[in-house]
Amino acid sequence: MTQGPDLKGKVILVTGASSGIGRYFALRLAAEGARVAAAARRTDLLASLAKEVTGKGGTLMAVPMDVCSVASIRSAIDAVEKAFGPIEVLVNNAGIAHQARITDVTEADFDRLFATNVKGAFFAAQECGARMIKRKIEGRIVNTASVAGLVTMPQLTAYGMTKAAVVHMTKLFAREWARYGINVNAICPGYVATELNAEFFDSESGRKLISRLPRGRIGQASELEGLLLLLASGEASKSITGAIITVDDGYSVS
Repeated sequence: MTQGPDLKGKVILVTGASSGIGRYFALRLAAEGARVAAAARRTDLLASLAKEVTGKGGTLMAVPMDVCSVASIRSAIDAVEKAFGPIEVLVNNAGIAHQARITDVTEADFDRLFATNVKGAFFAAQECGARMIKRKIEGRIVNTASVAGLVTMPQLTAYGMTKAAVVHMTKLFAREWARYGINVNAICPGYVATELNAEFFDSESGRKLISRLPRGRIGQASELEGLLLLLASGEASKSITGAIITVDDGYSVS
């Protein structure tokens, strides 16, 4: 008989948790009874998130983390372990987007994208995974990639390149760490509504883009939660590793 998510009491680190999909993931995991460490640079937003979760009876600690700095990643993980114990699940979500024509992408844009989306994702996973291996924890790592890393999307060239790197990284980590019982998978969302893109999707250009999507709508963060809970679970996802799963409302096959 298939088991559902077994997350109660699990120590879960969510990076990029101050807003958007990461914030929603942190809220949802806390609602499942997990002990959530929410990490990001914007500590004021994390404090608000922690207040909301604890007000509902959940457990969430705010952890300052800049994923562009390996020292910051390690310091944050040390703080989580001191408060909660070893991390059992990493939701490797921190990332930034950038929309521009190829000829308008600057060196600073390129470096910022790769430092956050690729370097940050790699070293957060490396650090958590190394500690799982040392402690013989059969952990779970869920990377937030994007359908932009699988198919071409207009004016998302540099961003898509970073997410393609996350997709391939997921497969490589899964292959190397399978022997330790650590599962590494990636969720590839399509267009998802967040507070960061609300203004664009309310604009004329945004409405035109929506009209060209297969179902004429953009996704909601809540539509990702079923897959997140599955991949973060212990038993329900036991044989799922190296999977790259699109949740894009049919964008990649249109």
